[in-house]
Amino acid sequence: MSNNFGYLDIILLAMIAGFIILRLRNILGRRTGHQDKVYGGFSEKEFDKFKEKMKSKTKKSQTDFDKEQRREFLKGAEIAYETIINSFAKGDKKTLKDLLTKEMRTNFESAIEERDKNNIKSELTFIGVKSSVVENFEKTATALFFTVKFVSEIISVKRDKNNNIVEGDPDKIKTVIDKWKFTRPTSSSSPNWYLSEIKNS
Repeated sequence: MSNNFGYLDIILLAMIAGFIILRLRNILGRRTGHQDKVYGGFSEKEFDKFKEKMKSKTKKSQTDFDKEQRREFLKGAEIAYETIINSFAKGDKKTLKDLLTKEMRTNFESAIEERDKNNIKSELTFIGVKSSVVENFEKTATALFFTVKFVSEIISVKRDKNNNIVEGDPDKIKTVIDKWKFTRPTSSSSPNWYLSEIKNS
């Protein structure tokens, strides 16, 4: 009889041990060393939302411009506008090279060479920019574009080889309205913008 009770005790203890092992496995799970990382504080769904939010924030910072950034851009655009106009009048190709896209540089240089060929002298007095405003902002896969409307005042005169006036009036201030399109490659780390197009008003 005692032997029977001994066997029953062993069987009972084995059943209890097996039950405890099963409960522990259910609670803790199996750890193989290859489980995915768990991000504290995030469920899988919440973490996906977080990644999308950060992606959207990064994209916005690269392509959107707030009021302060646009104001700074316009300051630089006004300086570029005055520099380009004066450099073109003087025939200063070197200065123009750093402010124009390749296509615009070709156009400006051709105009300067044609003017020199015809012995035309250009005189320009830049009075100042009366106003400037961003009219359009565009983004493509490779570049950013700002179109700016300038209203400026200048005195412009063209003379022939005999110093006779063939165009303009040295005593008259002329109001000029220009729409210039500036561009910058999205892949460039340089903050420089370049004149890419002069649009008809």
